[in-house]
Amino acid sequence: MQTLAEKKQTLVVLLKKMNRVVVAFSGGIDSTLVLKMALDTLGSDQVLAVVANSELFTNEEYDKAVALAEELGAKVIGTELNYLEESHIKHNTPDSWYYAKKIFYARMNELAAANTIDYVLDGMIMDDNNDFRPGLRARTEAGARSVLQEAGFYKTDVRALAKEVALTNWNKVSSCSISSRFPYGTTLTVENIAQVMKAEKYIRDLGFATVRVRWHSEVARVEIPAERLNDFLKFSDQVSKALIGFGFSYVTLDLSGFRSGRMNESLSEAERKAFAS
Repeated sequence: MQTLAEKKQTLVVLLKKMNRVVVAFSGGIDSTLVLKMALDTLGSDQVLAVVANSELFTNEEYDKAVALAEELGAKVIGTELNYLEESHIKHNTPDSWYYAKKIFYARMNELAAANTIDYVLDGMIMDDNNDFRPGLRARTEAGARSVLQEAGFYKTDVRALAKEVALTNWNKVSSCSISSRFPYGTTLTVENIAQVMKAEKYIRDLGFATVRVRWHSEVARVEIPAERLNDFLKFSDQVSKALIGFGFSYVTLDLSGFRSGRMNESLSEAERKAFAS
């Protein structure tokens, strides 16, 4: 088994062979480590951070990502993606993330070509191979490079190296597209997306950094880590009133606690294979 130092060296060697790179930057810990290592290895003149805003991410996340990339010393370009114009994404089909990533990587390649850069890097890690991730196919088709995967990094490695190189967000809670809060087959609208975003922000502001508000039409199903269920119950009336104020009719707490990729559990093994390939 490789040590963290060996994986870091592998990552450095990979980056040195690339000369100039575009880093698809979300502000999450994985893409932050990629950006930091690219800057340290290649220099700021050889690295372009691209931050994409869209209907599926909050303006707050976008602004924080731009600020963090600038803080790290990167040249930053912002770009706007209109995901809901694509039918598969709008109707949240099981392969919608493939189409979202197809749009995403196409834009990254456009910006790389416009800046005479040969390589687009993302923040995919080894753990991403263990879930239903049709976006990996779009990445491969687009020719983007997942250098953390190539160097064998798991999430524990990412956090350890991020802490070692003094990244301020080394322990940041993982996040993902807001579309993951909706059952497959749900038509995504600006209104129901905003409803979920407001609900999650309200609960995060109460001190629950990890939260998912799963949207089931009139019902908001709140997921937080199982070890914090008792803490959350102190705010049950307050949260219920707030979320009903955001347009839900009923608010429930999932007693199983938070589990990443929960909506994927509705897919059969045959569906997973069909949509991932």
